[in-house]
Amino acid sequence: MKPVVQRGLESLGMLEDWLLAILVLALVALAGAQIILRNFFDTGLYWADPLLRALVLWTGMLGALAAVRDDKHIALDVLQRFLTPRAQRVSRLLTLGFTAAMCAAMAWYSVGLVTIDLTSGSNAFAKVPSWLIESILPAGFGLMALRFALRAFAPAAHVPVLLHEPVEPTP
Repeated sequence: MKPVVQRGLESLGMLEDWLLAILVLALVALAGAQIILRNFFDTGLYWADPLLRALVLWTGMLGALAAVRDDKHIALDVLQRFLTPRAQRVSRLLTLGFTAAMCAAMAWYSVGLVTIDLTSGSNAFAKVPSWLIESILPAGFGLMALRFALRAFAPAAHVPVLLHEPVEPTP
C-alpha cells in the first residue's frame, strides 16, 4: 500500500493532467468555432477571443507545472557532464535552488498583480473578473517554486546522458 502523501501527489498529478486536457480541448474547440463562424458566417462570439487568451494563460501555466512535476522542463546541463558526482550534486542544488527562488519571486509579484486587479474591480471579459483569470499566476509559480525546492534536496532521478553514447549493435 502506498503512503498517503504519495497517493495524494499522484491524485494531484492526475487532476492537473485532466484539467490541462480539458483546457486544451476547450481551446481547440473554441478557436475552431471562431474560425468557422468568421470564415463561413461572417460572425463570431464577441467573448471568445478574451476567453481564448485566458485559456492560453491557464494552459501554459498548467503545462509548465506539469513539466516541472515530471522533470521535463527546459534545462541546460552541458557542464553537468564534466563535473564530478559531488560537484554535480552541488550544481544541482544551486541551479534548482535558484530556479525555486525565481519562481517564488514571480509568485510574490503576481500576487501583487492579482491584488491590484482585485481592488480595481476590472473585468477580463463578460462579467469575469481579471483577478480570477490571473489567479493561476501566483498559484502556478508558487507550486513550481515548491516543486523545484523539493527537487533540489531530493536525490537525482536520473543521470545525464552522454552526448555520444556507444551504440550496441542489434543482433
